[in-house]
Amino acid sequence: MAGKARKINHRKIARERIEVLFRQAAAFHPENPAWSNRCVELARKIGMRHRVRIDRRFKRQFCRRCNAFLVPGENMRVRIHRGRVIVTCLLCGHRARYPVVRSQHG
Repeated sequence: MAGKARKINHRKIARERIEVLFRQAAAFHPENPAWSNRCVELARKIGMRHRVRIDRRFKRQFCRRCNAFLVPGENMRVRIHRGRVIVTCLLCGHRARYPVVRSQHG
């Protein structure tokens, strides 16, 4: 039974480390984008090793093809077309499409 508890604890620690790495990536980006890309790469490796999903808010902050930390206007283009948000990585050209979520307020 100790093995299962240990695995759950490892996953919790992995989620915390992923969150810290994305915070660091955001802080590093203005001065050194290569460091922020490395933070994203490490966060993805931690997630894969411990089989932890990366939260949606973090998943949309990096390019799935080149692992670049995306910042709108610098290395990322955002467009809305036919009910979808189209995010284009300006480094590798990869496009990610997400449905537009309408607000419930009317």
